[in-house]
Amino acid sequence: MRYAAWAPWYERLRTEFGFPWSREEGAARRLVELLPPAARARALERVAERLRGRDTIVVGDAPGVDPPPLWRLPATEPEPALVAADGATAALVRAGLVPSVITTDLDGSVPAEISANRHGSLVVVHAHGDNVPALEEWVPAFDGALAGSWAGPPREGLLDVGGFTDGDRAAYLADEVGARRILLWGFAFDRVVEADPARAARKLAKLRWANALLAVLARDGTTPVLLWGSDGSMVPYPAGTAGPTTR
Repeated sequence: MRYAAWAPWYERLRTEFGFPWSREEGAARRLVELLPPAARARALERVAERLRGRDTIVVGDAPGVDPPPLWRLPATEPEPALVAADGATAALVRAGLVPSVITTDLDGSVPAEISANRHGSLVVVHAHGDNVPALEEWVPAFDGALAGSWAGPPREGLLDVGGFTDGDRAAYLADEVGARRILLWGFAFDRVVEADPARAARKLAKLRWANALLAVLARDGTTPVLLWGSDGSMVPYPAGTAGPTTR
């Protein structure tokens, strides 16, 4: 999704969650400073080299989810690509699977992401107003392929093609670079693992937005978006008409 189409959605998100624009910009500047020169160049093109024309399995981090059953898919050429949404990386690494791409704001199992990066994953690190300390701690630890993203207008060194949480941002990225199909595995929008009620409510609010934004992508994107069930079924993601009502 081009930024002109994404910007109104993000303004609604900023209004609902109270994201100060100055902090978003500050995080973006800091990420650019931390990324090595190679990571700031050709970000979208390097993602496209891994996903274009391939069935792309976006793996979410739903509680208790297993790695996707790749054996259920028919043999294709080129082979399917795995894209891990942040915390989903750890389950894939444990199963001996290396994602082609990882989308992360560094609040999941970052050591697993570093391990996957060393084995060939391209990690797209997302900057936002609340994660500058994580950026400063973890970005220098990656020594493989990196790229950067944020929620504002694309700028030198950072991309933005839409999406809010790591999972729906991964799907937007796959659509933008021309994936053949997007298969969503391990997504749940109605439950989180969080003991604190306030934090749980905020996480659920974000997941409602992720659900709505995936529906927008299913309606407006160029790539078919499918929900892949544990029984092997694949159904089109229900296309949406609008996002959640801003409170």
